[in-house]
Amino acid sequence: MIGAGNAFELVFDPVLPWPVILGAGAIGAVLLALAVWRGLAGWTARSLAMGVLILALSGPSVQIEERDGLSDILLVVVDDTASQGLPGRAEQTRVALDRITAYAQAREGLELVVTRLADAPDDGGTRLESAIAAALGDLPRDRVAGIIALSDGVIHDAGALGQGPALPAPLHLLLTGRASDWDRRLQVKAAPAFAILGERQMIVLRVEDEGAVPADAGDSVTLAISVDGGPEALYDVPVGRDLNLPVTLTHGGQNVVRIALDPAPGELTTRNNAAVVQINGVRDRLRVLLVTGTPHPGTRTWRNLLKSDASVDLVHFTILRPPDKQDGVPVSELSLIAFPTQELFIDKIGQFDLIIFDRYELRGILPATYLSSVRDYVEQGGAVLVAAGPAYGSVGSLARSPLGAILPALPTSQIREAPFRPAVTEMGQRHPVTRGLEAAAP
Repeated sequence: MIGAGNAFELVFDPVLPWPVILGAGAIGAVLLALAVWRGLAGWTARSLAMGVLILALSGPSVQIEERDGLSDILLVVVDDTASQGLPGRAEQTRVALDRITAYAQAREGLELVVTRLADAPDDGGTRLESAIAAALGDLPRDRVAGIIALSDGVIHDAGALGQGPALPAPLHLLLTGRASDWDRRLQVKAAPAFAILGERQMIVLRVEDEGAVPADAGDSVTLAISVDGGPEALYDVPVGRDLNLPVTLTHGGQNVVRIALDPAPGELTTRNNAAVVQINGVRDRLRVLLVTGTPHPGTRTWRNLLKSDASVDLVHFTILRPPDKQDGVPVSELSLIAFPTQELFIDKIGQFDLIIFDRYELRGILPATYLSSVRDYVEQGGAVLVAAGPAYGSVGSLARSPLGAILPALPTSQIREAPFRPAVTEMGQRHPVTRGLEAAAP
């Protein structure tokens, strides 16, 4: 505690500047010395008068300060992260905090400041040292008498306190848990975000034992891996070593790979015995089906765009003569290929990665059964792109077919002609194709 009481201090408030007063004193001292040297009478009275005059010019006064003592501060940081929720630790923390609180209340001149630490966002873990530094930043450092941390000791920001000023007081850790505690956890060290279908990919794993590991825990553990909830593949893997686990994807789009360990008796928790990895399956070659409903100049643009990439296999059909067109030309004289609807939209639809409907309208060419097949294809991971103009809001719009259930936007049948500025949505900011498009905006 910073001391309290009264303080006395002699202060000066000179009438003239200090150089003038000191100069006058020096001159008076010289004259006084001459008077003494020559034996002139009355030099004692003159010296006393000169001293009183100089003292008066310096403006002396007595300053009395009344001081109130400030309390010392005891900072307590309570770890409320997920690991503190293990059996017994929350109760240990509560009991310790109650005792510290009772001690601070019984001690005069000691202020208790308690701050609580939650899990850091984005799986940042326990950032205890950062929490202590932040709490000290809000307190007068010269009043901090001690720092106590109530935690299990597992932190993820070691060294954060060393980047700032030195601690103003000792730091004590009250460790929760038991000496016999141990745990086994699964750590995914590396996993691909994308993988080519049919090719084996490696996921780097590590199984770690921490704490007071019992002798009968074993040096290996059974690991199970499954893709999209399918049959599990079992592996016997060692503990404490990096492992390359092979995975082969069988379908495009998002694949969910679940990896789990068999629980061990006596470990603290089984929550960290499993992990989920999401991998996007991509094909080595992209098969695209382009269906043009009406011939137009943009058709060549589509073909040039898709043909410019050698990894794209394009199947293109243009509807040149719809069933409702009657021009009197015999069918035998037409050099047209029949639209293979059954083969494309039923038998081999799963072989395509993308289906593009370019200016396609409902004119009886594709029955609802085939469009329902396209809808099911999308729901199972396929992709459909609809490139349309004003006809999208007409009665022949694909939105009025079974495809309307999976289209992201439905027409209002109102056509408005006005300038607009496209923008990337929040979901688009997360997609690898549209992410960063705003940087190219004019």
